[in-house]
Amino acid sequence: MLVRLSELSGKEIIDVDNGERLGLVGQTDLVICETTGSIHSLLLPTASFLGLGKKRAEVVIPWQAVRKIGPEMMIVELRQRGRVYE
Repeated sequence: MLVRLSELSGKEIIDVDNGERLGLVGQTDLVICETTGSIHSLLLPTASFLGLGKKRAEVVIPWQAVRKIGPEMMIVELRQRGRVYE
């Protein structure tokens, strides 16, 4: 799947298994392979309410978990891959 970074900006990330809105692509960091330039994964921060309290770990979304990229959303499937926390 060939996608420009500018095409991803602002899209909502939705988990297809439960319909949960995980965040926006613009809020994520990308892990990119230095040799190929391909996206390895998305790092989605999970902030606490109003920035107060203990900050939780990031959600790592493997690029292989991306199922569909539409005009407004990116659909991911995390159930089979599992959620990976750092």
